Amino acid sequence: MRRRWLCAVPAAALMAGGCGLTSGSPMVDDVRPGSIGQGEPLKGAGLTVTSKKFTEQLILGAIMGIAFEAAGAEVLDRTGIQGSVGAREAVRSGDADAMYEYTGTAWITYLGNSEPIADPRRQWAAVRDADAKNGLSWLPPAPLNNTYALAMNQANFRKYGRKTLSDVAALSKSDPGAVTLCVEGEFANRADGLPGMQKTYGMDVPAGNITQMDTGIIYTQAAKGSCTYGEVFTTDGRIRSMDLEVMQDDRKFFPNYNAAPEINSRTLKKYPAIADLLAPITERLDNAVARQLNAKVDVDGEDPHQVALDWMEGEGFVREG
Repeated sequence: MRRRWLCAVPAAALMAGGCGLTSGSPMVDDVRPGSIGQGEPLKGAGLTVTSKKFTEQLILGAIMGIAFEAAGAEVLDRTGIQGSVGAREAVRSGDADAMYEYTGTAWITYLGNSEPIADPRRQWAAVRDADAKNGLSWLPPAPLNNTYALAMNQANFRKYGRKTLSDVAALSKSDPGAVTLCVEGEFANRADGLPGMQKTYGMDVPAGNITQMDTGIIYTQAAKGSCTYGEVFTTDGRIRSMDLEVMQDDRKFFPNYNAAPEINSRTLKKYPAIADLLAPITERLDNAVARQLNAKVDVDGEDPHQVALDWMEGEGFVREG
């Protein structure tokens, strides 16, 4: 790995027993501008990036930080904050400058709305406008949409030939025994989960055909065919590694959770070049890319930051210094 961590910070900042820093660790990647960062428009800036703690967020946080580095900034890495609220609050308060956040999470969880907006661009615009008063600026979203879905293995896909949730609803009526579901307990009871999905699509899956289990087991059981359909997240790397077929949400029931850069408004005003810097990267991030990158971590055991760095170099966004 070309990347290294620096520990040359005051001892008060060190967590007990290691190099982890309560205030974050400097990002030191051997990168220079590629297709982004030409002219180093952030030279002299000191920026802090953050993220939540799960794989996709760690990768997205690293991608953002590497972009800032290539553009000349000194970057402090505060990725991996436990829980959604902590990471958002860090950006809002100015303890961090930027992160990739999800439009649906902001609209429903932070801004308190109960009804999602079906059109992803309108959903993003509504979040952007509502969050402006909170000192947060949202840059345009990625195609990457980390939302709920149902997925099946290839044998069942060939057997039943279903591609959409409307198709699944039709199958539940014509052959009720064919539709068995593996779902999380939360999904089984949320209004924007199984109950709402069944109501929207006119499904009537008997309780005996629904098994609740932990997330990781769902993917395994769906891959084995122990249940016809498993509840999945659309950007999870296990979809790709287990060759699962995702059913299209053709009535757009599930909320849009598109990833978009969320920037502290004071930071963006001071460094407006951030918008143009991140735009081509965000545009490239779709579900296929996310599944590939997530799988490298969750399936192959690679380091999230190294995965992000390899992808940024492979896409030509940055070059090895």
